[in-house]
Amino acid sequence: MARELDTLTEANLYRAHIKDGIPQAMRKAPFRNIRDLLSLHSKTSGGKTFLVFYGADGERQALSYAEFNARAHQAANFLYEDLGIRRGDRVATIADNHIDTVLIYFACWIVGAAVAPQNVAEDDRRIAFILRNSEAKVCFARAEYLERAEAIIQGIDGDEGAPNVEAIIAVGGAPDERYIDFHAALANRPTTFLGDDSGAKSADLPLGEGTEATAALDDEALLVYTSGTTGTPKGVVLSQYNLMVDAQAISQWQAITGNQRAMCVLPIHHVNGIVVTIMLPLYVGGSTVLNRRFSVSHFWERIVAEAVNVVSVVPTLLQFLIEYGQQELSAGNTIFGGAINRRDLSHFRHFICGAGTLSVKLAAEFSEMFGFTLLHGYGLSESTCYSCFLPINLSWEANQRWLLDHGYPSIGCPIDANEMAIFTADGSGQQLGEGERGEICIRGHNVMAGYFKRPDANAETFKFGWFRSGDEGYFLRDENGRQFFFITGRIKELINRGGVKFSPFDIEEVLLAIDGVKIGLALGFQNVYYGEEVGAYVVLEEGAALEEEAILARCREVMTFEKAPKAVVFGQHIPVTSTGKYQRLKLQDLFSRWEHTQFRR
Repeated sequence: MARELDTLTEANLYRAHIKDGIPQAMRKAPFRNIRDLLSLHSKTSGGKTFLVFYGADGERQALSYAEFNARAHQAANFLYEDLGIRRGDRVATIADNHIDTVLIYFACWIVGAAVAPQNVAEDDRRIAFILRNSEAKVCFARAEYLERAEAIIQGIDGDEGAPNVEAIIAVGGAPDERYIDFHAALANRPTTFLGDDSGAKSADLPLGEGTEATAALDDEALLVYTSGTTGTPKGVVLSQYNLMVDAQAISQWQAITGNQRAMCVLPIHHVNGIVVTIMLPLYVGGSTVLNRRFSVSHFWERIVAEAVNVVSVVPTLLQFLIEYGQQELSAGNTIFGGAINRRDLSHFRHFICGAGTLSVKLAAEFSEMFGFTLLHGYGLSESTCYSCFLPINLSWEANQRWLLDHGYPSIGCPIDANEMAIFTADGSGQQLGEGERGEICIRGHNVMAGYFKRPDANAETFKFGWFRSGDEGYFLRDENGRQFFFITGRIKELINRGGVKFSPFDIEEVLLAIDGVKIGLALGFQNVYYGEEVGAYVVLEEGAALEEEAILARCREVMTFEKAPKAVVFGQHIPVTSTGKYQRLKLQDLFSRWEHTQFRR
């Protein structure tokens, strides 16, 4: 990464990795690498369950720390010996949530290679670009994606594909002679990593000097690509240290210890699923329950059956849980489904919620229905995962005030791995004070190594020694002087009407307060008179009969004419990222009919 950067950007990137004056080189995590961490728990708590997996059919599998450690080392030997993967190489995956996928990740980290996980919901051309850009040497694909993976790599409709990928490895399904079979390749493999070349015959023994493949903390672990709506995706380079220090800080902030269990219902091609519900339990020596996919009908029963303490969700899933609770009440059951009651959930602690837009209305509805604490937080792939949360020690009343009383739910206070501040959005490096809106910026040990092969983006993103998030926000202080941050929208999604900028979040809170509106998104659409005008995309609740004029009239009662929506488009489907973030800019074309309309009071 360093060789791609000019001297100034390299200096700014160094500054962006400092937390409270302590540079990243002064480690907060006391491990040599992820393998060291896994081997410790395998040795001290080998019989303890590390990973439970529920497949699409509900079949349950479980691996102890010792079993997982052994299988991960078998997979590492396969990577090293048969596929020629070495420290610093990159390995792509086209897969779903599965034990196999987690094993592949850890095998790469044992070798010292990086994983470039793909989102199977993305279009083929985007995946081809990522495979090509990441310089991945091999690609692991689950059986149902094998033919698709081959077509992507070979090139579709004139696309150049990904000629750098030397082999496709089939994961799961019936053996296919066209591909190397992952499970067959693991049979009878040693459970110590042969690539050590150190004389050490156990994964639990210290590695000697000069070992060829022993990973270092600064080695790349993940190469995840941004889900922006414009331009080519940017690869975010995260090191093994990034993953560990963020997991450490999250566990400390939320008082999560080794006797607790998390549940993963989010995709593990994304940092939220990887860091919060795989790396975090590993870091503290706890356990995790991995689901093939989120299932609202099985959600609560698995929390009960597996004695889950913490779940990480996105706001979209909160809405699904509310709707399920309403349906169950109508059927004469409890809000949790069937005969499950709150006593069955006495072990459950709280929800971690972020990675999407949480409205005040949704937070209030969820809190009223379920009564569980929402630890709302914020972070980006570029800061490994989470950078801040509401404090765990807030009373219920204080938690509710920070969620509901300020127009936006607070994203909380910075965790120990990083600092946060608000700067003017023009990139001048001018820091702002309490209550002033500007760009949320982050610096600390969990900040990425940089964008892969994008010196231009690195120069702009680290322009004044902080990571510039592209999100608008502000902070307020509590009686103890703690900074509570708020996010008010993506800077690129701010609506610029005649030079006056409006946050879509402000407008959406008004839309969501209208009876009959299930989802309301505000966005700017092209208009020849003001550059942009304000539009509203609305999904109605079932049975609601709202018309455009009623929505526009209500908005104008509580907002100025300039800020209020001028046109409404009704629909049922909203483009979202894999973690549930709304992609407002993809809705702009729906408002093209009003491009030449001058809206009057």
